[in-house]
Amino acid sequence: MEKPKVIVIVGPTASGKTSLAIELAKKINGEIVSCDSMQIYKYMDIGTAKPTNKEQEEIKHYLINIVSPDERFSVQDYQIQAEEAINEILKKGKVPIVVGGTGLYVNSLIYGIKLLDITFDEKYRKELEERVIKEGLETLYKEAQEIDPKAMETISKNDKKRILRVLEIFHQTGITKSKQDELSRSQEVKYNFKVFGINIERELLYSRINDRVDEMIDNGLVEEVTNIYKKFKKFPTAMQAIGYKEVVMYLNKNITKEEMIEKIKMETRRYAKRQLTWFRKNKEIIWLNGLENKQNNIKIILEEYSGKEKQEGKEE
Repeated sequence: MEKPKVIVIVGPTASGKTSLAIELAKKINGEIVSCDSMQIYKYMDIGTAKPTNKEQEEIKHYLINIVSPDERFSVQDYQIQAEEAINEILKKGKVPIVVGGTGLYVNSLIYGIKLLDITFDEKYRKELEERVIKEGLETLYKEAQEIDPKAMETISKNDKKRILRVLEIFHQTGITKSKQDELSRSQEVKYNFKVFGINIERELLYSRINDRVDEMIDNGLVEEVTNIYKKFKKFPTAMQAIGYKEVVMYLNKNITKEEMIEKIKMETRRYAKRQLTWFRKNKEIIWLNGLENKQNNIKIILEEYSGKEKQEGKEE
């Protein structure tokens, strides 16, 4: 039995994924499933560059504003809810379009990864956090490298969340994250995913990122973070988002406003670079060219989705 087709559009932050997906959805009667680990959070609108209310009214979006900032949301939670959203869209006779830049979320879907059910160990996490303060993140990075060198190949020295996760998985299970990934990929994939990546010139991307950060500040990012900060006492994951942690540093008078803005720009550029590195390792991605060729990109997506080129090749 033929598997249902699902379009996936990936790329770095500020590369134009949302506008491309919305235009595509209008053409093919599609609905969008967000694949962004921060857009899931309520109240975090400006700093996560969520689709506007108008855009969400035009095309239905799933997995946006589904969790409170003080709640945890795992990759497995995402996979379950994303598959539910895809099924709902297919039942309507519409085309699911998965859009985002969170590599782990993308892989959990397109490879059908089933993660081990690891109970979160609050005590061990606290120990790791204390060690980061006392010994520095680099010490834990080296420790994680010794435990799981393969997993650490794609993890930055500054990516505290993922470094700690490698250590936590091994602590809880005795199995490395790499081995877990290997075991988890034995699951059958439910859909025929067609994955497209937006390739954008780095200089242009960085310019777009800088402009977007300035726009976020003008649109009230500091006020948004202030309100969340007052409302929630604990938001361990949400407040690690780029743009939010820097504003918290500013609110705590650890940095100036100018330093905050430059730090957000720098961290966002670094994140975009990591995203591109992640996606470029995936040989199955069909790359689209830049922002100026939107109509051509839509044409490429539709040809691949319909199998037009392959069909013509068979007829010849």
